[in-house]
Parts: sequence; structure tokens; C-alpha cells
Amino acid sequence: MENVLITGGAGYIGSVLSKFLLNQGYSVTVLDNFRYNQNSLLDCCHDENFNIIRGDVIDEQIMSSSLKNQDFIIHLAALVGAPICDANKDDALSTNFESVKLLLKLRHKDQKILYPCTNSGYGIGEKGKFCTEETPLRPISFYGQTKVNSEKLILDDENSISFRLATVFGVSSRMRTDLLVNDFVKKAFKEKYLEIFEGHFQRNYIHIRDVVRVFLHGMKNFDKMKNQSYNVGLSDANLSKLELCKKIKEHISDFTFIESASGQDPDKRDYIVSNKKIENTGFKPKYSLDFGIDELIKCYTILPNQTYGNI
Repeated sequence: MENVLITGGAGYIGSVLSKFLLNQGYSVTVLDNFRYNQNSLLDCCHDENFNIIRGDVIDEQIMSSSLKNQDFIIHLAALVGAPICDANKDDALSTNFESVKLLLKLRHKDQKILYPCTNSGYGIGEKGKFCTEETPLRPISFYGQTKVNSEKLILDDENSISFRLATVFGVSSRMRTDLLVNDFVKKAFKEKYLEIFEGHFQRNYIHIRDVVRVFLHGMKNFDKMKNQSYNVGLSDANLSKLELCKKIKEHISDFTFIESASGQDPDKRDYIVSNKKIENTGFKPKYSLDFGIDELIKCYTILPNQTYGNI
């Protein structure tokens, strides 16, 4: 049985990933500071192969102890998203970047790191041109800068893989309703109306369960894939915000959306992404945008009308 440390394992992605890897037969240790008072891992506590450490990834003593006897390290711990990073820059720098330096200082070289970067590092792409892993990284947010800088440290230190994740969507027991697809579906379902700013802006999307699957794929194929970055997204979902709304309307017929002629979106990211490199390793996403929208409709039938996010 191989041992996996998941930092930030009680977060949006980590809560799904922890359960998935336990079901795959791994011994899972989660290190999390429970910043959002979440209880998303309660249904893991019965599993004798599940271990939990309450602490911070910038605490050297806790990190050193957590790393003992681990085969894989999946470093999810971060302040995720531009708004929370802009509001807490010192905290974001410490958690998103300084913790990576500490991790690399403490880990043994034979311990394998899988890192979730973000394809928001591409910033504003060239019109009609797909961003590949060779495209220069030009992040336009402080969040993007911390992730891109951390990716460079990790890949330079070797024995690692970086996944440049598309905008994630889907349901987690530590739900986030602030992510773009999740937010748009929530507004379509609960309010039936959405005003869009700069609706031509494009980006790529990926379901949370495919994110979980790509981490397992990286673990299973580590030696072939190591020391490289990989875009991870749905190749049929390089969509503008207007195209996304049209897709949602196929599922929620009484949803109305308009594009504002005057407003601006503070998030200026605009790019399309090629996922051919990860697909050439044998990984194919299983969960479509349509699947995710239907899943989210069920989720919002259950959840009260409030925000679950990184606030």
C-alpha cells in the first residue's frame, strides 16, 4: 500500500480526491488548517487508512512530521482565486509560494510531488490560438503569479508533475459556488437571470472528478510523465461566457441572460487551451459539461441560497 499526503485535502478538490484515493486502496493523510470550518471529510473517519492532521503548511515542524513515510505528495493547499488572494496578499504569498519552498526543503528526493497549477497563468491569449504547455506564462492576477512561480520551483526541483487545471466545475462536499460554471448554474437555477460582462471572454473547463482522475493517472504513470507540466481540460469546452450560458439554457429553459453593453468583468482572462499533451499520455476526461450542469442542478435543489466559496 502506497502512502499519499494531500495538503489542503479538506478543500474543494481535496475532499473529493481524498475519498477517491482511499477507495483506490491508498493510505491517505490529509493536512489541512480547516480555514472554512468545513466538515467535508467526516465520512472518511471510519477508514483505517485515513489519517488527519490539523495544521498549517507553513509550519515547518508540522510539515516535517506530515511528510514522513509518504510516497506521493499532492500539494493542494493554497488560497485559490484572485479575490481571496488580492484581499490577503501576505497570506496568499505565504500559503501559495513559501509553503512550496518549505516542502521542497523538507521532502526526500525520492518523494514524488503532484502539483495543481492553473491555466489562468496564460492570462490573455492570442485570438484563435491555442495555449500549449510551451506558450509563455503571463498571469494577470496575484493568484496566478503565486501559482506560476510555485510551478517553476517544483519542476526545477524535479521528481514532480504539474497539472495546469482549467476552470473546475462540479459538486464537492466542500462546495464552491463562486467558480464560473458553478456560479452561472446557480444563478440560472435560483434566480433565472444573469447579466454578463464581456461575454466574449473565453476559457477552458474541467469537471472536478476528472481532476481527481488525472492525479491518479499521474501517480500511475509518474516515471513517464515526471518533470513536465500538462494542461488539463475538456477539449470540447473552450467556451466564451455567452456560449456557456447557451449551454446552461439547454438544461434550464426559463433561464434568461443578457450581455451588458457598458459593464466590465474584473477578471480579464481570455484564452483557449490545447489539452493534447495530457491526452497523448492516455488520459481522457469522462465528465462532460452537460453532466456537470445536471449534477449542479441537483446540488442547488439541496443547498440553500447562499454562497459557498473562498471568502
